[in-house]
This record gives sequence, C-alpha cells and structure tokens, in this order.
Amino acid sequence: MDIAKRFKENPLLVPQDLDGSSENLQVICLLNPGVFAWNGKVYLLVRVAENVAPQEDKLFIPMRMDDGLLELMELKLDDPDLINTDSRVVNYKGLDYLTTISYLRLFSSNDGINFKPEALEIHGSGKLERYGIEDCRVSQIDDIFYLTYTAVSDNGVAVGLKTTKDWINLENHGLILPPHNKDVALFEAKINGKFYALHRPTSKNIGGNYIWLAESVDGIHWGNHQCILKSRAGYWDSARVGAGAAPIKTAKGWLEIYHGANEQNRYCLGAVLLDLENPAKVLARTKEPIMEPREEYELSGFFGSVVFTNGHIVNDDELTIYYGAADEFICGAKFSIEEILGRLI
Repeated sequence: MDIAKRFKENPLLVPQDLDGSSENLQVICLLNPGVFAWNGKVYLLVRVAENVAPQEDKLFIPMRMDDGLLELMELKLDDPDLINTDSRVVNYKGLDYLTTISYLRLFSSNDGINFKPEALEIHGSGKLERYGIEDCRVSQIDDIFYLTYTAVSDNGVAVGLKTTKDWINLENHGLILPPHNKDVALFEAKINGKFYALHRPTSKNIGGNYIWLAESVDGIHWGNHQCILKSRAGYWDSARVGAGAAPIKTAKGWLEIYHGANEQNRYCLGAVLLDLENPAKVLARTKEPIMEPREEYELSGFFGSVVFTNGHIVNDDELTIYYGAADEFICGAKFSIEEILGRLI
C-alpha cells in the first residue's frame, strides 16, 4: 500500500529549469538526487543527463575524452548494427552505449521545496568515467561527507568515492568497487569501530541483482562482502533490488528504504530492517511497496513507471524522501518512520 504523502508542488525540478553544461548540450532529464542538510539548508546533488538536440534519423552518443572534452558518436537510426529498443541504453556492433551523459549538479533550498542551482558541478573524468557519473548517495560521518556514485565507462559500471568537509574542496578516492556494481550507501555511523555500506553487484548469468553488505576500516577499502537481500519471485521486487540512501538508525534496527523492480521495469520503494549490531542480519521486510508510481509525472517521462530514491532527510519521525520520477523529474514525499516500521513483517 502506497503510504507516501507527495508534495503538492511536485515536480520540484524539471529539465526545462536548467541550461545544458555547454552550448551544444541540452538537459534531457534530471534524476535521483543525493540529499543532505547543511548550514540550515537542504541540498540536492542531482544527476543531470544531457545530449545534443535530436536530429531526424540520427542518434548521438556522448562520451568524454581523456582531456574532458565531449566526443559525439553519430549513428543512423536505420543502421542494421544498431539495437535501439531502450531509451537509456543502445547496443551498436555488440557494445553498449548510454544515450545521455550524466554529471552531478548541486541545488539548495531554504524550505525543502523551492530549489535553486549552486555553482558546484561534478563531471566525470578519465577513462573509468568516460560515459559519465550517476546517482550519488551522500552520507555524513562525523564532519566528513562521503559521496558514493556510479562511474560508467566502456569497462563497465563501477563505484567511485569523493569526500569533502566544505563542499568546495573535494578529494577524489577513485574507484572503491569495480564493475559491475552500483547503489552504494554508507551507514552514517560506525558499528563496532567499522564502516559499513550497502552495495549491489550484478551478474548477467548466475545470481541476480541483490543487495550486499560490506565493511571497512577506513571507508575506502572494503571487504567481508555478504549478500543480505534478494529479489522475490512474484513480488513487486522480483527482478532487482538496490539500496536507497544511508540506513536510518531507529530503536528497532537500521531502517533501509530500497528500490525494487519487476520484469516490466516498474520501480517501487520498499523497506527492510537490519540488526543494529549485526547489519548482515535481516529482521523484517515490507511485503508491499511503501511507494509505487501512480502520478502522471511518475508514470510518463524519459523512462516511465519509476519512483527511485537515493536521498532523504530525517526529522524525528518525519522522513522526507527526494526521488526521481519517470527518470526525468525531481520530486519529494513525506513518510512517517513509525508507519513504515509498522509495515514490516
């Protein structure tokens, strides 16, 4: 049962709100912001996906060169070597390419509803981020913000890490998990002196798209990986599951809001409760989604029937989730943490 209280102002941000990062690029969609509160404001680190303006009978594939400049591959839509059945990814001569290139853009708000762009932009760089960077989670541990994001290249989908204390100086730590992996959310407190993180490795042949747990002594080097949450046949999360933002510490356990999708690529949100001292132990899980695509802006867009979150703000019992809708719009919704806990079985 959908228990989300959506903002009446939704969508909060749409592609038309933002100019492209260069003259020849336009914003195609806004997706899945990392979220944090700082200095009395709410911040969204939004994934901005761009491409050149479409032309009849042509498809352009944007990529970054080693020097950071944009390279465009031009394809004919009737090319027999082109498989173009997904708005997000195409296959050309046996290789996969993204139809947009993404970077991260910071927005701020005094009221959590009306957001304006800040100067900070984080673009992919180097061979391992050639196709862009995506879907950043922001976790604060002590006075350090940890930015875990998806780094995409022709080598695959991996996980990069940056850290900052002031949102001016960012330290780059490179890849912390190799392909194929994504959806990394760090716990915002150490457990028995160690860092913990959720992540989602993927196998195309054996296994599935499951949530794993890892631990670290420094937040950079990770090990002791354990699979803790799998997809469920016949349920709304039958095809894949992945972590949302940092788990929320409650008296009953670590509450994690996660996304799940079925074979029709319909993305919903659910919740799972992990043990406070041993987060590899799953205590309970929602049977039904706590949020599912139902509004027009969630059903129709760049890729429809999607609600997807990797960022939230906690204020006592009130959980404010910021989410990507239909892979195109940025929206907000409020939940009661106690109500979510009451849905767990």
